[in-house]
Amino acid sequence: MTGKLLSIGECMVELMQAERDMLRKGYAGDTFNTAYYARLFLPADWTVDYFTAVGTDTVSDELLAFIESTGVGAAHIRRIEGRTPGLYMIHLKNGERSFSYWRSTSAAKLLADDPDRLRTAIEAANVVFFSGITLAILSPEAAETLLAELRRAKAGGRQVVFDPNIRPRLWDDAARMRATIEAGARAATMVMPSFDDEATHFGDASVEATIERYRALGAENVVVKDGENGVTLDFTSEDRVHVPATQVSAVVDTTSAGDSFNGSFLARLASGDSPADAAAFAARVAAAVIGHHGALIGRDKLPRG
Repeated sequence: MTGKLLSIGECMVELMQAERDMLRKGYAGDTFNTAYYARLFLPADWTVDYFTAVGTDTVSDELLAFIESTGVGAAHIRRIEGRTPGLYMIHLKNGERSFSYWRSTSAAKLLADDPDRLRTAIEAANVVFFSGITLAILSPEAAETLLAELRRAKAGGRQVVFDPNIRPRLWDDAARMRATIEAGARAATMVMPSFDDEATHFGDASVEATIERYRALGAENVVVKDGENGVTLDFTSEDRVHVPATQVSAVVDTTSAGDSFNGSFLARLASGDSPADAAAFAARVAAAVIGHHGALIGRDKLPRG
């Protein structure tokens, strides 16, 4: 079955570790990473588009050219004079990453400021993906604009997928963060949280508690990622199932582990796999990704579809 996947969020300039004290420039961001991996594993008759905003500067030109070079469509991306893409740097210690960010003039913060453009893009899609980071970079008013369109899409029968991807540094208030994450879940048909985030910020004592909380918020399907402990899936049409993580001999860089899982999982699900089979494949993809530096790994280094 053909289809269209739309991912909404921010793609940034990425500076990553290279040889000696050198840095290598790339482009990444949680929702773009998801789109990238979905594009790699979806059938050719599916389209994958990205919705964001960029500036009119040279770096924005390069970013757009990169997005299009990956096979992800850029037709819905708005250009805003006087703005630039955000930038982040990856810091690694024993394979675990932390980040420094420069995004005060990021055009993506204004991605929901053209409601007609936003609605047109969403209405053209079968599957819409967004994250807690997408919501965090927006003003409260812009976040509500986006959520209203996503609620409309859900009511219209579209699949709306949400990864809470909780990053407290991006929020000015913990209570607003939790309330907005919950609003994101209410707008979604599928929620794909990471258990460590949910335990830390919502106090969930177990994966089962995370599942029940998101089901109570209206999610039809919940996919809880729990690192080396694997993934638990709760779908309305299936029995609850646990899928083990793929063992990794050496962790090089955990950047994009969850994003690569999301994209490859959605791709295999759209291709007709059962949720459990899609999760098992996505776990293998994520294991391959964390064995390399950077967020976006070439197809030749990933499992065959």
